[in-house]
Amino acid sequence: MATTSPSPAASPSAPAAKLPLSVAIVCKNSAATIGLTLQRIAPFASEIIAFDSGSTDGTLELLAQYNATVHRVAWMGYVKTKQAALQACTQDWILCLDSDESPEADLAASISETITRATANPALPAAYELNRKVWYAGRFLNHAWQQEWRLRLVRRGSAHWTGIDPHDKLELLAPNAPVGRLRGDLRHDSIATFAEFLAKQCQHGRLMAQGLHARGKRGSIFQLVTSPPMAFAKQMLLKQAFLDGWRGWLAAAATATAAIAKHAALIELDALDNEKRRT
Repeated sequence: MATTSPSPAASPSAPAAKLPLSVAIVCKNSAATIGLTLQRIAPFASEIIAFDSGSTDGTLELLAQYNATVHRVAWMGYVKTKQAALQACTQDWILCLDSDESPEADLAASISETITRATANPALPAAYELNRKVWYAGRFLNHAWQQEWRLRLVRRGSAHWTGIDPHDKLELLAPNAPVGRLRGDLRHDSIATFAEFLAKQCQHGRLMAQGLHARGKRGSIFQLVTSPPMAFAKQMLLKQAFLDGWRGWLAAAATATAAIAKHAALIELDALDNEKRRT
C-alpha cells in the first residue's frame, strides 16, 4: 500500500465552491491512499462515484465519511470497471481518478477555473489532460516518467475507456476534438516500497501479456532481450531520471522489470499453446 504523507504546499488555494463535477473512482483495499484523494476532491466535487470490488481494509468507511455513492461490484477488469464508473456519473463534468491519485492545490484550482469557463463558453474544449507525477519516499519524481499527460477531465458523454488491461486509456468519442491541458500536478501515490512496486510491475506485465496474447500477439526472444534495456535507457537518458537521485534509478529499474515480465509471459503463453496443440 502506498503512503499518503503530505506533499509540499502549492498555490493558489484549492477551490471551495462545489462544481457541476462528478469524480469517478474504482477501488479495492485502498485505505492507505484514498483518504487523501477524497480529502482533496471533496471541497469542489458535487458527486463522488466509487466502484468498489470487495474492500475489507477501511476503504468503505472512508468513502462513507465523504458521502460517496458506492457501487459494490465484482471486478470486471480495469477498462470495464472504469467504464461502468464513468457511466454512473450524473454531473456535466467528470474527473476520472485512481484511488491513489489526488490533485495538488494548483491543479484543483485549475480544474475549478476551467469548468467555470467552459460551462459559460461551450466553444472551449470538452476534455482536458492532467500531468500525473509520482510521489515516492517523501518527494515528487520530477524526471522519471515525466511528463505523463493523462486525459482525465471530460464533459459527460464525450469519452469512454479503452485499452488493454491493465493499461486502460480514456479516449474521446470524437477523436479529433480539441483537448486542453491543465496547470498543476496530479499526485500519484503508486509506490510504498520498491519491493511492493516491483511485484505490482510484474503483475501488470503478466496482465498485459495475457491481453496481447488474446489479440494474437506472440512472444519474441529478441523483444525479451532488447525491450528491458531500452525501457531502462529511455528513463535514464531521455527522461533524465538520474536527476531524481536513487529514486530515479529505481524507477527506471521498475520500468525494465515490467518489460521483462510482459515479454517473458508472452513467451510462456506461446509455449503452453504449442504444448496443447501437440497433445
